[in-house]
Amino acid sequence: MNNDIFDFSEKSFVNVADILPRDGSADVSDTLQRIIDTNPNRTIYFPDGTYLLTKPICTPADPKKSVSLQLSKYAVIKASDDWSSEEALVRLGGKDAFNDIYTNGSNYSFVGGIVDGNGRANGISIDSGRETLIRDVSIKHTRIGIHIKRGANNGSSDADIMNVNIVGTGDTSSKGVLVEGWDNTFTNMRIAKVFIGVDLRTAGNFLRNIHPLYVSDYEDYENSCAFRDLDGGNFYNNCYSDQFGVGFCMLESRRSVFDSCFCFWYSPKAGRHTAFRACKKFCSVLTNFNSGFRSDTENILLDVGEEGGNGIFNNLLVNADLLSDDRYKKYLRGEIIG
Repeated sequence: MNNDIFDFSEKSFVNVADILPRDGSADVSDTLQRIIDTNPNRTIYFPDGTYLLTKPICTPADPKKSVSLQLSKYAVIKASDDWSSEEALVRLGGKDAFNDIYTNGSNYSFVGGIVDGNGRANGISIDSGRETLIRDVSIKHTRIGIHIKRGANNGSSDADIMNVNIVGTGDTSSKGVLVEGWDNTFTNMRIAKVFIGVDLRTAGNFLRNIHPLYVSDYEDYENSCAFRDLDGGNFYNNCYSDQFGVGFCMLESRRSVFDSCFCFWYSPKAGRHTAFRACKKFCSVLTNFNSGFRSDTENILLDVGEEGGNGIFNNLLVNADLLSDDRYKKYLRGEIIG
């Protein structure tokens, strides 16, 4: 291929439409990867259109090689019908792994547009690097919308995810966000058509205004979960579980902090709704926790696997007359506001 067509040095940014078809008619994976590899420290822009991939594209985490992917509002990166990879469509930091916040270029990003997994692919992963940003993106039809892998900084990925909407595939393996790296920030997200909204396997994460919405008819509804927390040490503010079998779940006897979080059910579904599940001891701190239960279902405010935890409910906004169990009372330190 003529190397001259990859020379964007005279332009203020790289416009992929100068080279790539944007009608979804042909695979652009290899050419797009070549554009990324030959334009370090550049903004790579995708005008409106559909860019078809048969395999993942990888951006470098090395600050001296990194790029920023910028999509216009209606630009679509889409998995082809013959997609077979287990990896995400876009792997940020998927090559040239690095741990550096001091060198210019460490703040690489994916901003804007639509990522369409076509029911086959994961959306976006963060594989390496620091200061990684995902913002203003609509992620559709993915098995896993965003996957943050173990980070380069002794496990910390230090990523920022904001203003992202995710729609899954509608099966029990579908997740909105899977987090395996520490110390990330998530703000202003809506997640639908998944079995697990946010699957946190690490600590040091901050979540604000995250709204998973259950919209499918899965088997095992009672174990569908909006927020599942393995490691503890996470901070939730104004997070909202909408219609999941379980709103918030702690898998181990560890502590996370929940401020002004909310569960709501508008349909009876399988007949049992659980606001907060502690699979072992209940050790978390919940302040101004709000649950909107139905009157025609079994309603569990707190499901505890083991006794002996030192968790706290500091004020509850709930109609206690609708609750099927009162185990929460031993952890109540404030008032019930019905």
